Amino acid sequence: MELTDVLKSRRSIRAFTGRQVEQEKLQRVLEAASCAPSAGNLQAFEIYVVTDRSQRLALAKAALGQEFLASAPVALVFCASPARNVGRYGERGKRLYALQDATIACTYAMLAVTDLGLATVWVGAFNDDAVSSALRLPEGIHPVAMLPIGYAAEQPEATPRRPLDDLVHSL
Repeated sequence: MELTDVLKSRRSIRAFTGRQVEQEKLQRVLEAASCAPSAGNLQAFEIYVVTDRSQRLALAKAALGQEFLASAPVALVFCASPARNVGRYGERGKRLYALQDATIACTYAMLAVTDLGLATVWVGAFNDDAVSSALRLPEGIHPVAMLPIGYAAEQPEATPRRPLDDLVHSL
């Protein structure tokens, strides 16, 4: 797909078929995420690939009951790794840049998912401690976003967007 087509065709999908995600496609999604720019190229993020159903159920519970997380065959959990940035960027790198790195990587993954004919939705509503506990995340690694990935069992219409003249401000 052309990039513009990917951007315009992406939808937030919360219903998945039972079809498994091919390993080659998952690998391409992870490779796309690894191409994301990061502050100082320090890549202050980690990606956890969750295929175990019981762990996906724990993620769904941690995500305030968003059960579709468990119905997707794969969930990616993007985490900030602030310690990677502290040496070069100090407190700002720890507080902000690692978060930005994780979100950019998650966005790249989301667009790759769409390009490959798969489906996902950005999940940001969750209890951090519950996600950390469910995945036994190491100290200092903080969950930022989750992407359940699978084949769409729904095809929602595009949602309205703000007009550019309301969104963009020229100075």
